[in-house]
Amino acid sequence: MNLAVIAAIAYGILAIIGGVMGYAQAKSKISLIAGCGCGILLLVSAIFQAQGQAWALFAALAITIVLLLAFVMRFVKTRKFMPAGLMLVLGIPTLGMLISQLIGT
Repeated sequence: MNLAVIAAIAYGILAIIGGVMGYAQAKSKISLIAGCGCGILLLVSAIFQAQGQAWALFAALAITIVLLLAFVMRFVKTRKFMPAGLMLVLGIPTLGMLISQLIGT
């Protein structure tokens, strides 16, 4: 298993946890749906990446970019580290690993 697969799995799990926490703390259904949806898509793409499906790397890359853009906008709006800043700090290395895998193939 390569680092891009591991990064997609880790970021997917964090997205799911974040969505559940957002719902638990603020009763935000959007956080629950977006976090779990994106997290599950990242986990599914990681499974397919591990099986050698090239499209899955592009899917994980796209999902990660969408999440990063959403968290940049949220961070700019709220200026709070939690959750937007944390997801940015963790999403940037994920994006880097996915791009590295893309360039390497």
